[in-house]
Amino acid sequence: MSTGTNRIFDDFARLMTDAAGAAQGVRKEVETAFHAQAERFLNNMDLVKREEFEAVREMAARARDENVALKARLDALEAKFGQSQSHDQGQSGQ
Repeated sequence: MSTGTNRIFDDFARLMTDAAGAAQGVRKEVETAFHAQAERFLNNMDLVKREEFEAVREMAARARDENVALKARLDALEAKFGQSQSHDQGQSGQ
């Protein structure tokens, strides 16, 4: 009778192993489907990717720095040539 019991346990263990393998396969399929659906959803929301955001942010920072430098040059030139007074008077008369 112990041979029959061992065989039942072996069959049960094999069944559980097969079930675990099938469950892993189903889990992988569900994950893949979920990721695909989530990606479609995010694409439809018209969101930007992190890399694109970082690139645009860097461009904006460079442009801001360039504007500060250009303003400093303009202020220096206006001070040098006395343009700031006539420029200010022209705006106040409008």
